[in-house]
Amino acid sequence: MADGTSGEPTGLAGRRSFLKRLAGWGGGVVAGALAVVPALRAFLSPLWRRPVRSEWVRLGEAALIEPGVPVRVDFAENVDDAWVASRELRNVWLLTEDGEKFTVFSGVCTHLGCSFRFEKDPDSYHTQGNVFHCPCHHAVFDGKTGAVLGGPAPRALDKLEVKVDDGFVYTRYRRFRVGVPEQVEA
Repeated sequence: MADGTSGEPTGLAGRRSFLKRLAGWGGGVVAGALAVVPALRAFLSPLWRRPVRSEWVRLGEAALIEPGVPVRVDFAENVDDAWVASRELRNVWLLTEDGEKFTVFSGVCTHLGCSFRFEKDPDSYHTQGNVFHCPCHHAVFDGKTGAVLGGPAPRALDKLEVKVDDGFVYTRYRRFRVGVPEQVEA
């Protein structure tokens, strides 16, 4: 009762007032940070995106690939998705006409991403043989060029970069968006 009007000393009242202001400002700063930091992180996240990997996948010996017959090649790929690291099975179709130049098609149908197969002989879905046929919605692709011959596929099969090095065929595997008319990397 230093001043006689209040039940607390003047120093204590000033301290309480200061602590109230500090708590108010501190709470405001914390609440603002909780709102702003996630928004900034989402806005700036492309700056920290991992670069597109440029890994070549070895598909097999060039001399062992039979000309004129597409060969399905399966391989496993390491995939890191935030906290989970896993291995996923991928496939491509490898084709050569002369044993020297190679074409590699992604094993994913451009319609909805199903796997497709090569059909040498005609069947009930198409009148010609030597085609890639997707059993999901019956898209049909030319067995040599990958061009759409029928069905709902919006574009030809996705061709992948290919090279022959030291007698082995390699491809740079990429994934592309499905269901769109242009080839856009996913």
